Amino acid sequence: MTALASADAAQAEAAADAAEAQAAESPLEGFRIGVTSHRRSQDLIDALERRGAEVIHAPALKIAPVQEDLRLIEDTRAIIAAKPDLCIATTAYGMRRWCEAADTFGIGDQLLETLGACRMFVRGPKARGAVRAAGLADVGISSDETTATLVDMLLAEGVRGKTVAVQLHGYTDVRQLERLRMSGAIVLTVTPYRWVKPDGADRLPRLIEAACTGNLDVLTFTSAPAVDAMWSTAHEMGVYKQLIESLKTNVTTAVVGPVTAQPLVDAGIKPLIPERFRMGALIRLVCEHLALNHVRRLDTRSGNIELRGRSLRIDGQPVELAPAPLLLLRALLGAGGAVLSRESLSDLLELRGSVHALDMTVSRLRSSLPDGKLIETVVKRGYRIRV
Repeated sequence: MTALASADAAQAEAAADAAEAQAAESPLEGFRIGVTSHRRSQDLIDALERRGAEVIHAPALKIAPVQEDLRLIEDTRAIIAAKPDLCIATTAYGMRRWCEAADTFGIGDQLLETLGACRMFVRGPKARGAVRAAGLADVGISSDETTATLVDMLLAEGVRGKTVAVQLHGYTDVRQLERLRMSGAIVLTVTPYRWVKPDGADRLPRLIEAACTGNLDVLTFTSAPAVDAMWSTAHEMGVYKQLIESLKTNVTTAVVGPVTAQPLVDAGIKPLIPERFRMGALIRLVCEHLALNHVRRLDTRSGNIELRGRSLRIDGQPVELAPAPLLLLRALLGAGGAVLSRESLSDLLELRGSVHALDMTVSRLRSSLPDGKLIETVVKRGYRIRV
């Protein structure tokens, strides 16, 4: 090897090392992630952006102000009057908001006295923390942080003739309530927060369009009602089937826990669910999934190529590509140097067999690259990456 060739190799290796170090610091660079949450959305957005992601924020729902929720106070008074035997607390936020709302209307002490006299069951560690912060004690916790498991526990010890108060969390699991009633319990419910449509009604349709057209890598949800709100909006836009298909094939969905996941699962979608149902665990899972499944690397004669979402680097240097050439390059990189037929590339780009349109896209890709020879024409067959 000549001294010049050795120097070039060393420079390429150094550039690859620098790119790898930057990827470790910004694991979400080049990826576009949708955030649908309203409450605590800024925490999630900041965490994703710190890791390099481009975030599209479109809250699907927001929580109604407690001062406007007279139904909450009516249900609370009914529970106080009924003096329940058992109570299920499903969320920490719901428990805190319930106590705060009762305080606002001057019945906070009565509520705590009522809950203190009954047996409290909690859905998870966060709900347990909120219960204990209110000066109450619990006697049981769900092993998998689901309401269904809590109901199993109650049914095992018997609920016939007993009054059960259930703190709901914005997404009512009707089946679990019915199981209690069918077993002879009198069930009273309270919903400390209700979901209403947020301001900026055009933001969610824009996010749905991005998901349908593949201009999104990951779509995150932190509440089941937000999923339902997205389905409803997609139906109104006439793109529900298109959205579902895109979420099954092109866009990864990620949720904070199994309750949030259920409306997606019901639609035939398999979302990412962290083992620990926390926002930090969700973010780590998204990073790991994208790194393993959506980062393409290839050593070629034109240099070391790394494609992360929409971010392309060749020997560590960023290269800007328009959407169509980027889609074409992603397919060629995925083939790893194998030939892709003109027909398959035309279908991928939805060019309906237009030879001229495909040739123009290839030409635009070549002109955007530092070395246009990276894209090689294989006569009468198609195109490939020159490795």
